[in-house]
Amino acid sequence: MPEENCTALTEFILLGFTDRPEVEILLFGLFFLIYTTTLVGNIGLIVLVQVNACLHTPMYYFLCSLSILDLSCSSTIAPKMLVNLLAQRKTISFFGCATQMFLFAAFADAECLILAAMAYDRYVAICHPLLYTIAMSRRVCTFMVAGAYLSTGLTSLVHTSFAFTLSFCGSNVINHFFCDIPPLLELSCSNTHINEVLLFTLCGFIQTSTFLTIVVSYTCILSTILRIRMADSRHKAFSTCTSHLMAVGLFYGSLLFTYLRPSSSYSFDRDKVISLFYTVVFPMLNPLIYSLRNKEVKDALRRTVERRVLSQ
Repeated sequence: MPEENCTALTEFILLGFTDRPEVEILLFGLFFLIYTTTLVGNIGLIVLVQVNACLHTPMYYFLCSLSILDLSCSSTIAPKMLVNLLAQRKTISFFGCATQMFLFAAFADAECLILAAMAYDRYVAICHPLLYTIAMSRRVCTFMVAGAYLSTGLTSLVHTSFAFTLSFCGSNVINHFFCDIPPLLELSCSNTHINEVLLFTLCGFIQTSTFLTIVVSYTCILSTILRIRMADSRHKAFSTCTSHLMAVGLFYGSLLFTYLRPSSSYSFDRDKVISLFYTVVFPMLNPLIYSLRNKEVKDALRRTVERRVLSQ
């Protein structure tokens, strides 16, 4: 359709998961439970770290940043998704769609950088313990977190700006449950080649560079751990990394599969399930992974509960 015949869109329709009301009610109950668990788990983890001086270390500083990102990412997607599950018309305004895309892209990419920073923290702690207090000072940690937010905010602004300068001439129905970049590009009657190149290049650079940072860090960590003679010390050193490795595997597996593919291989029905995992489910799992498999967090939680009980 010629671009000059296009009319300005004021809203999009999010197709969601199903058009069967009985299934939508079940999904609403499930996703509401997941979102509530996400809020309680991540806020609880942040409060636990703040009230326990023994957790005021770089590792838990990054973990708090990760929880903030999980809360932000989930809250960018879940509330609108829950409303649409019960609504007759599953709409989102043009501005609302742009805002959701910008925030989600920024938070998701920032999470990649924070996970890489956590891997680097473990690398310094295990491979260069004598340099740890200098290499991972409060100033350095703050700079890393601020840099993550600033850089991903800029890349997200690029994606959103280029996406919403396209012309949308036909359908306004997005085959997804939120305003993500690939399904939005499908609606455009403009040439989206530049958008696809930007998506592959910028997302590819952030995701692959941070993933390689994590792989190199843990290769060095594993090499150092294997040289430790005492089995107890070896187990203690590796146990501090297992939670992070689980989180990395779950997050990167779904994210790399979704965005680092040519547009011709997209299957939006299949990608909805994968997207649901890293936008809604993963933010709920993070605090569980880091609390259930982390002795320091469990001990801090036990002491906090005991203090509360004794103070009553």
